Amino acid sequence: MSDVTAHDVVEFWLTAGPKKWFSKDEAFDAEIASRFGDAVVAAGEGHYADWAGTPEGALALVILMDQFPRNLHRGSAKAFAYDARALAVTQQAIADGHDMATDEENRSWFYMPFMHSEALADQERCIELVRERLPKAEDTLKFAILHRDLIARFGRFPHRNILFGRDSTQEEKNYLSSEGAFSG
Repeated sequence: MSDVTAHDVVEFWLTAGPKKWFSKDEAFDAEIASRFGDAVVAAGEGHYADWAGTPEGALALVILMDQFPRNLHRGSAKAFAYDARALAVTQQAIADGHDMATDEENRSWFYMPFMHSEALADQERCIELVRERLPKAEDTLKFAILHRDLIARFGRFPHRNILFGRDSTQEEKNYLSSEGAFSG
């Protein structure tokens, strides 16, 4: 297990900014792998569970299990390996008020595990949380609705089918080949 701290994770991620968060950047992904790859695996195995007791620690766990795997394993089902654990951490963090103890600018990271879930109830919860707790985050709400609408329509994210070896329905194939189809 690495000697990474919750503060290391949060500071690295929040300092990186939106341009690196939401675009493919091989150098950024490599830096995550180098600095935090072992910590991602450790968190996924339940290490660092004590971090969940503080707002910063809980946020670090969510980042380690929900965000970093998406950078480390682009184009692979491994990108979603810790989603269930991240969702469990975020549910407890919200119950403990850790999201509301985090500044509004960074609070949305607590809601991403809901947005990444293929369960409609989780999608609805994401929208509810964003509307109630991030009233100024119009872009976050827009993406939450987009994710929810895909789950409501298909029951899953069609762009993940190939990664999970799932057969796509004709409707999903039509959607995926359409202009502007969401690809994660």
